[in-house]
Amino acid sequence: MSKNKTVLVTGAGGYIGRYVVEKLLDMGIEVIAVGNNTSNIDLRANIIEYNIFSDNDNVYEKLGSPDICLHMAWTDGFVHNAESHLKYMYSHYQFIKKMLEGGLKQISVMGTMHEIGYHEGEINENTPALPYSFYGVAKNSLRQSLEILLKDREVVFQWLRAFYIYGDDSKNKSIFTKIIQAEQEGKEKFPFTSGKNMYDFITVDELAEQIVLSVLQSEINGVINCCSGSPISLQDMVESFLLKNEFKIKLEYGAFPDRPYDSPAIWGNNEKIQKILQNTTWRV
Repeated sequence: MSKNKTVLVTGAGGYIGRYVVEKLLDMGIEVIAVGNNTSNIDLRANIIEYNIFSDNDNVYEKLGSPDICLHMAWTDGFVHNAESHLKYMYSHYQFIKKMLEGGLKQISVMGTMHEIGYHEGEINENTPALPYSFYGVAKNSLRQSLEILLKDREVVFQWLRAFYIYGDDSKNKSIFTKIIQAEQEGKEKFPFTSGKNMYDFITVDELAEQIVLSVLQSEINGVINCCSGSPISLQDMVESFLLKNEFKIKLEYGAFPDRPYDSPAIWGNNEKIQKILQNTTWRV
């Protein structure tokens, strides 16, 4: 790993992007931070307010000719069936293609376990993808398109697949956010499913560290699952959350049926990310 690299982060003002930029800067990395909303970006970064979908063939030079591009920008990430996912997918592809044509040698892109769709058990880099949401379809299509584009190029390509993210819960749209809102409104009960489904949870802070350490090395590439590698029941996670925050609200189990397309248990294979974590001496 080398600190003498410049990292361009798109979506730098987003839910995850803010944490990633801060960790890179704390490590002494030069960061070019791009976003439509730049108000939440660490001021130590070189902040550029720029529309990455603008038709600009010189986008690589315009954005500082970085050594690495960490592409995290995405619209409506919390709204899985928004048609904007399909609308902008090709624009993401075009942006990355133009960056590569300008001279970019490493592209790292945020993926999601929603590319996989319904699956029971562990997800590895070869697990077949059958997404059931527009979000999953668009992300999976972008990944497949980039794999074809980069097949015979000497470019480092990393697809950083995230799982179930929590932490800084007032700024996302997870179940934890909804519970906070219900507690603040003074509600006594929170309608819930059975809570038996098991997922791979990771804090946004831990996820940001895994992302940063992945992009700052180039030996381990392809699909990298950024995850804990261990499934935990939704019931255990939420009950722990209530206890930690000393909330009075109680879960109303069975108020909602378990959705038929939610996996009973799903988690990521974390062999690659563990190798990356073990092989680095960098920590914030």
